Amino acid sequence: MMPDFVTILSDKILSDNWGKLHKIEYKHTLPNGQSYTDVREAYDRGNGAVILLYNIAKGTVILTRQLRIPTYVNGNATGMMIEACAGMLDENDPEECIRRETQEETGYTLTDVKKVMEVYMSPGGVTEILYFFIAAYSNAMKTGEGGGLEKEHENIEVLEMPFNKAFNMISTGEIKDAKTIMLLQHARLEGIL
Repeated sequence: MMPDFVTILSDKILSDNWGKLHKIEYKHTLPNGQSYTDVREAYDRGNGAVILLYNIAKGTVILTRQLRIPTYVNGNATGMMIEACAGMLDENDPEECIRRETQEETGYTLTDVKKVMEVYMSPGGVTEILYFFIAAYSNAMKTGEGGGLEKEHENIEVLEMPFNKAFNMISTGEIKDAKTIMLLQHARLEGIL
């Protein structure tokens, strides 16, 4: 059993809006026995899931485009981002979540999904673990319009595009979303498309 190298001294909630922003004071004991006390903020918005839909016969992928206010604040002129379909787990397990999100956002009802990895996306300040999936899609799986949920103020555009075009959009800067880049690179490295 590993010794306890971290002791939480205090945990104060600074904000409890969409997620919780914690101010955490902690003591960290180093392997040499020395210790120090520090303070960090950690944003807890829950965990999420993301999926890349691909069609081998057509050589295409399904992505989405939607407004992301933090990118607008940081200089993205329109705030619009091209991304793989994703969502928060809420009370669902990751696979249930991604099936639901895929239906809501893209209109596709999936049969088989494959988990490919789990990733802390920004471990220096955000608690979120993101579960990554891939799934084949076909036209027959299109059972709805997609576009997201009106009650969540989602206005999601569904994009079907050639895989090579999407992959090249990484180097042109048209795709800047880390989770999407990781899934596109995974598909290339695994020879899926």
